[in-house]
Amino acid sequence: MHSLVQKYNIPGPRYTSYPTVPYWNLDTFSGKKWEASVKRGFDASNSTEGISLYIHLPFCESMCTFCGCHKRITKRHDVELPYLRAILKEWELYRKLFSEKPIIKELHLGGGTPTFFSPENLQFLVNGILRWADQAKEYEFSFEGHPNNTTFEHLKALYDVGFRRVSYGVQDYNETVQKAIHRVQPFQNVKKVTQWAREIGYTSIGHDIIFGLPFQTLSHVEETILKTKELMPDRLAFYSYAHVPWMKGNGQRGYKDADLPSAEEKRMQYEKGKSLLAEVGYEEIGMDHFALKSDSLHKSMQSGKLHRNFMGYTASKTHLMVGLGASSISDSWYGFAQNVKSLEEYQHLVENDIIPIFRGHILTEEDQIVRRHVLNLMCGFKTSWGTYRGHLPELDSILDRLMEMKSDGLIEITTGSIIITEKGRPFVRNICMAFDLHLQRKAPDTRLFSMTV
Repeated sequence: MHSLVQKYNIPGPRYTSYPTVPYWNLDTFSGKKWEASVKRGFDASNSTEGISLYIHLPFCESMCTFCGCHKRITKRHDVELPYLRAILKEWELYRKLFSEKPIIKELHLGGGTPTFFSPENLQFLVNGILRWADQAKEYEFSFEGHPNNTTFEHLKALYDVGFRRVSYGVQDYNETVQKAIHRVQPFQNVKKVTQWAREIGYTSIGHDIIFGLPFQTLSHVEETILKTKELMPDRLAFYSYAHVPWMKGNGQRGYKDADLPSAEEKRMQYEKGKSLLAEVGYEEIGMDHFALKSDSLHKSMQSGKLHRNFMGYTASKTHLMVGLGASSISDSWYGFAQNVKSLEEYQHLVENDIIPIFRGHILTEEDQIVRRHVLNLMCGFKTSWGTYRGHLPELDSILDRLMEMKSDGLIEITTGSIIITEKGRPFVRNICMAFDLHLQRKAPDTRLFSMTV
């Protein structure tokens, strides 16, 4: 495994979309084309699947230096209501495009720190969204909670408006690592908010754990996983730290490359954590996710309904995912669009009745075909094209690129399909890169992507 890690540890996309953002065709994109794709996605999705909403709540009281998300650091809470009113106005602009009342299948509050907002203001937001929408029969509402500032009142207020899933950012329990990433939170804080969520009635509690952090050792990861096992969250995101200090707006310049574990050390951290989780019944879901058999994520994998989008892995697919808030990305299935990142510009555009997007991409027929294969590989570790080779453009060149991975035992290739082996699962991003026709035709600046291992 050591030589394979060295061989395949290269910069590569995480494939929360295909095409990936660096390959969006901005020249042919327009607001009118985006609105047409939203209408098409809504009509294909609403009556059968419902739609998904992702709401970006960007405020944080302090900077966590491992984070690459778009955020605004402030201790002023008078920013809450004006921002939430802008989100509700943006939702109104999207509703005007819909041919009927929207049915919400998934709603996720991300950040930033959603629990920066008061419980009352979060209820105001969700009630404002639901006032003009119906809920799907099996809807899933979820939010990201910060263990240091999530209160019982936060959990209860969101439970009362339909939330049943919460994920807490844990990262690592070692104090040296926590100080390096500017995220000091004792185990007792995580234990308290996890127990509160269970008492209130949340049915899916998640913890996010990161390996490959500055100053993090194998024993730190082992200790974090052992503490996690005491609390037995229903699902876990256990993923590699993405070191991209050159990206604007994050605090990763606070430590050096030499402070980070090597690629081989990271792989050992992952394998150790994975084996400890398996001992108590966690099963690997897609890439970097684990769940107990009782959790909806595991059930969706078993039934073949696991999906991946800008929210990560989700238990069901909807054609249309609307992203609300500054920097949010929407997915109509036929196109992508990202909102402006500046809070001031976002609020100004919305107040002037303009959907606040600044870039996007309308998928070609080829994009849609390749996207299905990338999703199949990311969600089910296999894909097939049957006897009709036209279902996969440039199949011969894709197979040529995969031959070395086949020789290394990462994949099996049959007449009409590819299956990723157990040995190959850590390299799923590399395998998807062979299918990525945009990447193959024009390699971007490698600094746009984190390392694959």
